[in-house]
Amino acid sequence: MIDRAGLAGFLVGRRNALQPEDVGLPRGKRRRTSGLRREEVAALCHMSADYYSRLEQERGPQPSQAMLASIAQGLHLSRDERDHLFRLAGHQAPTRGESTDHISPGMLRIFDRLVDTPAEIVTELGETLRQTALGVALVGDLCRYTGPSRSIGYRWFTDRAARDLYPVEDHEFYSRMYVAGLRGVLSLRGPESKAARYADLLTSSSAEFRELWKEHEIGIRPRDVKRYQHPEVGYLELNCQILLDPDAAHTLLVYTAVPGSESHQKLQLLSVLGAGASEWGEFRAER
Repeated sequence: MIDRAGLAGFLVGRRNALQPEDVGLPRGKRRRTSGLRREEVAALCHMSADYYSRLEQERGPQPSQAMLASIAQGLHLSRDERDHLFRLAGHQAPTRGESTDHISPGMLRIFDRLVDTPAEIVTELGETLRQTALGVALVGDLCRYTGPSRSIGYRWFTDRAARDLYPVEDHEFYSRMYVAGLRGVLSLRGPESKAARYADLLTSSSAEFRELWKEHEIGIRPRDVKRYQHPEVGYLELNCQILLDPDAAHTLLVYTAVPGSESHQKLQLLSVLGAGASEWGEFRAER
């Protein structure tokens, strides 16, 4: 049963505890109160301000689990706080174990400050959870995918368009890396895991995957420099810095170019092109 008073009090408390800069928002000169406004939290949670306000006012319908997950992420809740939120709303807390879509507050705080850098947060199966605007301009909107296609490793073997951004001579390495990575996650999570389901799907749908799976390779790491053949700005070489959250099995990937290099200049150009590059990303996502 939903605890409306407890839920409302918890939401108000968490909203007041957050500062605009904690969630990547400008403070503004006219802000007189600490904490976030209701409409700011609603936008972060991808819901209407009216819906969110009713929750704080002990009114409205019982939130769904999907809505609660969105609120937990928007308010930068820890996993313990997220579980408490679910119980207050009358739902069982999500099962812990495998990687989930819930990003830790610490990783979100770092991500929210990367406004001028290509960056993304991914799960252990290569499912993109968040991208910066420049990250979308670089590789397209990867958060649009659903089902198994959320995983870059799955798309690599089932959607040829997933390879368009990378030089042909790098394709063999990526194929081996994604297969080895999936095998590593499967070994860690077991035969009932999402990794096992992905392996079964790919075994039945991709001859290339089947052949590589027989090799039993493991531990193939990404290269320090990633190469892209971008349709708007051309060839780029970017370094990939990695921050791992072991508790959630999430990785923050930050892409940078050597200052003064041609790739650095192209990244700056890509930030200016922005909107056009994003349209290209939407086109790729729909293919």
